[in-house]
Amino acid sequence: MIGIIDYGMGNLYSVSKALERLNYEYFISDNFEKLKESKGLILPGVGSFKDAMHILHETGLADFIRTAVKEGKPLLGICLGMQLLFEESEENGLTKGLGLLKGRVVRFPGVTSSGETYKVPHMGWNRLIFRQSSPLLKNVEEGHVYFVHSYYVNTDDQEVVLASSSYDVDVPAVVGKGQVFGTQFHPEKSSDIGMNILRNYANIVEGTVNG
Repeated sequence: MIGIIDYGMGNLYSVSKALERLNYEYFISDNFEKLKESKGLILPGVGSFKDAMHILHETGLADFIRTAVKEGKPLLGICLGMQLLFEESEENGLTKGLGLLKGRVVRFPGVTSSGETYKVPHMGWNRLIFRQSSPLLKNVEEGHVYFVHSYYVNTDDQEVVLASSSYDVDVPAVVGKGQVFGTQFHPEKSSDIGMNILRNYANIVEGTVNG
């Protein structure tokens, strides 16, 4: 069973409905003891990195997540939830993240190297480009997925980048290391590709594929 972490800043409805369509059991909770009962966790997120980390620290969920990962529980971060997996973010001043993956979250510059401006936030459908194999991407095609974000992850650890997309810069779109995974886009809003990724994650949680 998958536990969706409720810290007040996630799109819980769309994620839960996607899991329902896949016929996977889930629950939504902010209670540590309840979340401990799950086989895997999903950390959704919409909004400000700084606000999200403040809530996670204030509620004790930040330490809970780190401990759960250390104990080997699978974790999937979605959109802001993926960004929170990294070391820090420049959004609204430098803020430390969960530190599960190496990298900094930075804002799209909005200006190309040739001086042309482009729209920020990045909102719409962009193509995935696979960088390496992963159980999370099993039987997934390099199609288009749905993004909504003004910040992206800048990391020197290219081994964690499972798939990228292009929006003037290379954007880590799917990340993973060990049992920690993340998608910058919204898989629950990304048609068959996104649903297949969620299905693969649920299978990783259930132990039917290796993470």
